[in-house]
Amino acid sequence: MQHLRAALSNEPSAQLDRAALDIASIETPGLQAGPWLAELDRIAAGIAERMERETSAGAFVRVTNGYLFHELGFQGNQAEYNDPRNSCLDQVLSRRLGLPITLSLVYLEAARRLKRPVFGIGLPGHFIVQYNDGNLRAFIDPFHGGKLLDDSDCILLAQDIAGVDVSRDPRLLQPVDKRYILLRMLNNLQAAYFRAQQFAKAAATLDVLIAAAPQAADHYKARAVARMHLREFTQASADFNAYLRQAPEAEDRDEVRHQLSSIHRWLGTVN
Repeated sequence: MQHLRAALSNEPSAQLDRAALDIASIETPGLQAGPWLAELDRIAAGIAERMERETSAGAFVRVTNGYLFHELGFQGNQAEYNDPRNSCLDQVLSRRLGLPITLSLVYLEAARRLKRPVFGIGLPGHFIVQYNDGNLRAFIDPFHGGKLLDDSDCILLAQDIAGVDVSRDPRLLQPVDKRYILLRMLNNLQAAYFRAQQFAKAAATLDVLIAAAPQAADHYKARAVARMHLREFTQASADFNAYLRQAPEAEDRDEVRHQLSSIHRWLGTVN
């Protein structure tokens, strides 16, 4: 997890692809990064080959979209959106299916290898990328086959998906950093594990989230719930208490205290 820790600390030399593969190792312990980094290299090389003598920004976007989404067949997994594999870069590269953010990551990493100015844009509810070299500024939606968007399209997209009016906060159309991308991926993954009732993997994902953002109270509560399912009651109690310390005025504080009382009574019967 060293690459993930470095990227979450916003170390300038940290590589997003390696950090994302660290996340994928939660799903596939012992995952080897090398083959998947090589696959990203091959994708970038395929784009470069198809560029021929065209070097313009418009040509790059056109060729990249054609290669990724038509030749290689990358697409948004709308049928099984909540499958944990959609959040794992190796699985996305293998299956050609993913979430908006992981498909965007493939686009970002291909562009980085070709020294093209493509950036992640964290719209509420939907992740996209932007090509911006100072002359051409275009938003691109990898989940929907590389559809090109303008500012108005992004505003409508965020409104439709998340009910958020991006026009009130233009910062939501600005590029995000590696830490933001990785935290969002981790949050997606832990939510997918909860839906799949894979509580050990949910807890492992939350371990990383808490180490990266120890002030985020909801992560402690979520890990407590996962640990309850795993019958790790002592650890669950510690997490519920951490949640109450972080959010003493939480609306569900009485419910959490009731849960703590139940845990303490149960622990008292086995000691």
